[in-house]
Amino acid sequence: MSERRVARVQLESPVPQLDRLFDYAIPHPLVAEVAPGVRVKVPLRSAGRMMDAFVVEVVADDGTERPLSSVEAVVSTTPVLPAPLYTLARRVADRAAGSVSDILRLAVPKRMVRAEKAWAAAPAPTAADVVPAARERADEVLGAYPGLGAALDAGERLAVDAPPRPHAELPRGAWADLLAAAATRTLARGKSVVLVVPDYRDQAQLLAALGELVPAEAIVRDDADQSGPARYGQYLRTLAPVPCIVVGRRSAVYAPAHDTGLVALWDDGDSLLAEPLSPGVHARDAALVRQEIEHSALLFAGHTRTTDVQRLVEVGYVREVPQARRPSPRVVLSATREGEQRQSRVPSSAFAAAREALQHGPVLVQVARPGYAPSLVCADCRRPARCQHCAGPLRAARPGATPVCAWCGRSAHAWTCGHCGSVKLRMASSGSERTADELGRAFPHTRVIIADGAHQVAEVDATPALIIATRGAEPLARGGYRAVILLDGDRMLQNEALRIGEHCLRWWSNAAALAAPGAPVHLVGVAGPVARALATWTQPAYARAELADRAPLRMPPAVRVASVDGHARSVDTLLASLRETVPDLDALAILGPVDTSTDPDTATARALVRFDYAHGRAVADALRAGVIADALRARRPRKDRGPKPRSTLKVRLDIPEPDL
Repeated sequence: MSERRVARVQLESPVPQLDRLFDYAIPHPLVAEVAPGVRVKVPLRSAGRMMDAFVVEVVADDGTERPLSSVEAVVSTTPVLPAPLYTLARRVADRAAGSVSDILRLAVPKRMVRAEKAWAAAPAPTAADVVPAARERADEVLGAYPGLGAALDAGERLAVDAPPRPHAELPRGAWADLLAAAATRTLARGKSVVLVVPDYRDQAQLLAALGELVPAEAIVRDDADQSGPARYGQYLRTLAPVPCIVVGRRSAVYAPAHDTGLVALWDDGDSLLAEPLSPGVHARDAALVRQEIEHSALLFAGHTRTTDVQRLVEVGYVREVPQARRPSPRVVLSATREGEQRQSRVPSSAFAAAREALQHGPVLVQVARPGYAPSLVCADCRRPARCQHCAGPLRAARPGATPVCAWCGRSAHAWTCGHCGSVKLRMASSGSERTADELGRAFPHTRVIIADGAHQVAEVDATPALIIATRGAEPLARGGYRAVILLDGDRMLQNEALRIGEHCLRWWSNAAALAAPGAPVHLVGVAGPVARALATWTQPAYARAELADRAPLRMPPAVRVASVDGHARSVDTLLASLRETVPDLDALAILGPVDTSTDPDTATARALVRFDYAHGRAVADALRAGVIADALRARRPRKDRGPKPRSTLKVRLDIPEPDL
């Protein structure tokens, strides 16, 4: 009698109590098809239905003759879950107190039958050759950072400040050439590369830079902009035992490229790199876990330094590689002069710089918000105008238009101030459209272009024009902008977020990096540490000071912070279990819980847990165990006839903004 084979599978289910490997017997007809990494269907007796699953490993039976359900069918014989990817997903999920199935949902695209058949019928990919000229060009770019090339070859963890300038001729930043050079050097060594960027515009710049150095067949895209079959086909390419360069967004950090030699993240302070779906793992944290497993090089690059990366630099886990000659834009701190009105939005110095620059090329004007008038106030008492239905802020689409609520979308036809009874409104701020209207009148016969969420512009030519853009939506200009004016800086800094200074410095630095060499960059109406860091181009020093200020307050990233939300009784039970499981937590580690109930029949609460990195594993395990225990309690049958409780407990680790 032949030995029974057992498949250990990972169910594709977010249910916390199912986040483990399950054993299923392999029927004799399927022994040849069931292999590690393939998709299968298995019965789940507790749910009475079939479940999709990944085979993680195939083992021999332990000889106990235990009763096992059998694998029902093989969905596909293509192994799409290699062992290193499962190990990475398991480690990342454990660190974030989440489910491995949530990570695999991000990492492995949905199966496309036609793309899979086309890939199986196509010839196997071959290793791409990097021509000597491309290798020399890459080494020349990396030569601006002494020792960077050797550090990449040695598999070190590195942080670099990207050159703050655009390409001399093409519409892309010099940072793209830097990352492309690092990828080219690594590919020439026969190693794969994973490049992670925040959005499609960064991805387009990087793809253009890579296209000049390496063959097209060596480049793999990983993003949701592709069709389903195209993305699945690109994923299958990464599974081939041939080195490649993967360029994608946050989920690309999990790309199972063959023999990875470098993982690089561009602008890790961008919120787009933070995964909004459970378990909410930032691409930076996933990259750190991956580097620890694979021992590849890890590169953080940006025009600014986040406090998260700066903490890693200070503890010696990441090494900073400075440039031999540190370039910086010509930043001017503009303020209203004597005789000018204090409410003047564009000081005379910035106005004069824009007028002179428009004789030679485009000028970028960065504003805080889109629209015409993003906020309205009462004309008499100056209190913010609120919707009478939902208390949301009112805004105006154009002068004289009926105000509209930004939350519920209702029109405020007969608005009355709830404080003083006035019926008059006043525009309290200027959005991109109003700024374009005002500057268009100030600069007649000048082309005005709006770039924001409603008016997306990727690039502009070198002809004179005023580009009014919201933060993060600035188009690329060929040869760079002849002047950059940063407006509404004081309004941006009024935000109460913990990292608002860090965010503002990143927004302004990224805009300043679009200026042509020698072009002036005017920061209007801002003083203090953030303005000094921009003017002197010392962003790492600002991150170092911010980190030092947060350490005594035990604020992230000096410590890790987890949030616990759910039914009040469940939150109390979880916190009590956490105190028993991790007795080393200090007395001030747990903040709350506070009542967050919106329904009088359901009591909900929220709490924060602050803990040192040394306690990370213990706290994550305890929180995950509490979530599983709460889910199991919700499944138990009740003797009374009341409504059956359901699990609402939600845990999220490494939240960047603690908020009770």
